[in-house]
Formats: sequence, structure tokens, C-alpha cells
Amino acid sequence: MTTVLPTSLVGSYAQPNWLIDREKLAARFPPRVRARELWRVDPQWIDEAQDDATLLAIRDQERAGLDIVTDGEQRRESYSNRFANALTGIDLDNPGTALDRSGHPNPVPRVVGKVERKHPVQVGDLEFLKANTDRRTKMTVPGPFTMSQQAQNDHYESEAQLALDYAAAVNAEIRDLFAAGADIVQIDEPYMQARPEKAREYGREALAAALDGHTGTTAVHICFGYAAIIHERPEGYSFLTELADLGCDQISIETAQSNLDDAVLEGLPGKTIILGVLNLDDHAVETPETVADRIRRALPYKGVEDLVAAPDCGMKYLPRASAFGKLQSLAAGARIVRDEA
Repeated sequence: MTTVLPTSLVGSYAQPNWLIDREKLAARFPPRVRARELWRVDPQWIDEAQDDATLLAIRDQERAGLDIVTDGEQRRESYSNRFANALTGIDLDNPGTALDRSGHPNPVPRVVGKVERKHPVQVGDLEFLKANTDRRTKMTVPGPFTMSQQAQNDHYESEAQLALDYAAAVNAEIRDLFAAGADIVQIDEPYMQARPEKAREYGREALAAALDGHTGTTAVHICFGYAAIIHERPEGYSFLTELADLGCDQISIETAQSNLDDAVLEGLPGKTIILGVLNLDDHAVETPETVADRIRRALPYKGVEDLVAAPDCGMKYLPRASAFGKLQSLAAGARIVRDEA
């Protein structure tokens, strides 16, 4: 039986200090090229260490009472770079440069040939997740538009063409994830909020191509950027209702830190909303009642059966004790609203 108002991470969860240098991670922009210097564990033991960290992330989600479980992205340096740098057409030895959404230059994959996915990238991660939980599972993949913005294009005539080839790679990965038993696959497209003009020009088409043909439950995540990196929040989304007629089932948004006016949800009919209700700019653990209040704000615009309660984006950067406490409050706050329904 499916739970009404289920709870879930967006994707990431706090990584242990013994696994990754969290001070280095927090002191830099999110990695777009591989950043192996962040790992504290010797390369010969890294796979085992990442497995152990994933088990801890799974158990924390289960102990906190979450209904849908991710792998916490414990094997990733950032949400996007592991997948983006596993594709062909990238010069791994000679990175390029692109402006981050904060406006600062950041090393990025340099595209020198046709971008293609030659093999599954995250199916093994899903298989490990499914082998270690009996709850519903979700996997996340970076979106084609966002990857096109996090790359230096030295091959394609246009960014639009690059985005479509990224879309083909994402589509193939999603297909394999569903074949391996994923319950939900989420495409992360934060740069649609950061660069709405380009998103309208060609990003939406690329995202539609990535979503095409799937029969499993698909989600699209769009956000204001990590609270640990970008502290100022706009009052509303610059690109959101454009997703209304896309072929995804769920849309993941942030509402807590931005104090978003949830009336915007009226522009997303027929979509389940993954509702961010934990403020990750503040390490203090919210009370369950605070979480419940943030969920209730959405109820005039979406029925409780059309909501999934989640954090805002970027739990990766939180101290582990704070992250776990917030998940407990998330589950308890959702129970309050569920019982009122």
C-alpha cells in the first residue's frame, strides 16, 4: 500500500568525515570535473568505503522513518560530475572553464567530441541500494541542460546540439535504471532556474528528450542552489510552470529557505510535488510542527495525496547529526499532516 504524503531525500545526504574532506568540499565551488583529492580513503579501499558510507546513509533514512530511500549520493563528489565525466567526448586531462551559477569561473568538462554514454554509470549504485533496503528507491541523474551549462563546448556548433546529446545519454541511463528496478528516477536541472532564457530557448526541449519513452515514475528537480554556497534566495522561481506539460510525473522544488509562495503550485496541474520543507541554511533541527506548517502552506493548492515531503536541496553539506535530526523531524511533521487528512 502506497503511503499518502511519503517522505524522501532530494538526493544527497551528509557524507562521513572519514570518507570525504568536508572542509575542502565546503570551501570550494561544487566540483564539475573529478575531484579525487576530496576523498580521505586510499584508492584501493575507496569502493569498500563508499559502500559502507552508503549503508550508513540508507540506515539513517530508515531509522528516521523515510518512505523512499536514495543512496545518499555517497559515491559522488557532486550531484553531476560523476555521470558527466563518465561520458565519451570529454577531454578528462585538459578541463575547460565555465561560469558557475554564482558567476565565478569553475573548471568544467571540456567537450572535444560527440558526447555519448557507452555503458551504464549508476546502475551498480542502484543495485547496491536495492540489495540493502526493502523500501521504495529513488536515483538521481544530472539533467542535460544543466550539464550543457557545466561544460566548455569545443566541438558542437551550438549548446542546443550539445544538450540534445546529453539528453540521449540521460535517457539511456534512466532506461537502464528502471530496468534494474528503480521506483523513481529524478533528473536534476538546477540551471533551468539559474538561466531561464536558455532553458526556454533549448533546455526544455533537451529535458523533454531525456524524459521521452519512460514508463516508470520520473521526477525533475529544480532549485535555487546549495544553501551552503548561495545564501540569498529569490522570492520565486524564474522557470517552473514551463515544466507543467513535460512528460514527468513529479516536480521537486524548494520552499523552506526561500519562504516560497506555494500558490505557484496551481500552475503545475497533474504533477506530484516533491516539497522542500527543511531549511538547510540553518543547521538547527526544525520541530515537527514547523515542518508540518510548511507542508500545510501547500495544501490550498495541492491535495495531500499529490505531495512528497522532502528537504530543500543540498543535505550533503550539513553536519551528520543535523542532517539526521532534520530527517526525523521531516518524518514526524509529515505524520502530523497525514493524520489530519
